[in-house]
Amino acid sequence: MNDLSHHAARLRALAPSCGPVRLVAVDGHAGSGKSTFAARLAEALGGAPVLHLDDLATHQEPFAWTDRLHEQVTEPLSRGEPARYAPYDWTARTFGPPRTLEPAPVILVEGVGAGRRALRPLLARLLWMDLAAEESWERGRRRDGPALSAFWDGWTAAETAHFSADPSRPHADALVRQLPVGYEWLEGPVRARC
Repeated sequence: MNDLSHHAARLRALAPSCGPVRLVAVDGHAGSGKSTFAARLAEALGGAPVLHLDDLATHQEPFAWTDRLHEQVTEPLSRGEPARYAPYDWTARTFGPPRTLEPAPVILVEGVGAGRRALRPLLARLLWMDLAAEESWERGRRRDGPALSAFWDGWTAAETAHFSADPSRPHADALVRQLPVGYEWLEGPVRARC
């Protein structure tokens, strides 16, 4: 199904999972189209907020952001309070000024590792962008250009290690596949290879 409005309505109808919020994770390999899909799903949800995990990760800690996420985002949201987090500036290599994330009926959490073990109990749904690792990484490398080749070499090794230790795909409630126009949404649970 290409139209996301039906899926958006189903997400809004879920029980809250983190205080008054329905946290919906969009996970998948780097370059798989998570950000674009999350933006389109947010639009179908009437402007739902999107938390990009790239704002919590750093060069030194690409996957060690769980404590920051809990302290700055999920703990306040679980109390029905606004979250405040300092997004990481990947150029300046430092955290920037804080942003506020107000509680909303649905908040999308988008990024590699969004469906990790530590976050799953707080999720209303886990969506996996279903594109193989090598194809995703090739798309990301083309998007970012040769100047970031060394970064991608390090990233792919870190991502491989992360998903080996803490796979998300086997726990996904749905696989999302990008089509030439729109998306195919395959309901889970998914019990396939990572």
